[in-house]
Amino acid sequence: MTFAVEVIVALKPVVNDPQGLVVRDSLHRLGFAGVRAVRVGKHIELEIEGDDEASVRAQVEDMCEQLLRNTVIEDSRISAVRVLSDAAS
Repeated sequence: MTFAVEVIVALKPVVNDPQGLVVRDSLHRLGFAGVRAVRVGKHIELEIEGDDEASVRAQVEDMCEQLLRNTVIEDSRISAVRVLSDAAS
């Protein structure tokens, strides 16, 4: 089966986010004064072959630990998993 997996990578809450501050300040200058805070992260989309959702999730967690996030300053989470194709169908 082929799965589509979406991963969100964001700075840990204790890490300063200078890019988020720039975006917040720019939004204020554009008239969006109600924006109190902005955190900027990454949205990663993967297409992965796997036998089942559990094994695909485990692979993606390993990918996050080894490459997709900086484990010192970033957190990651799988936001969605869906089947794209099922070869058995």
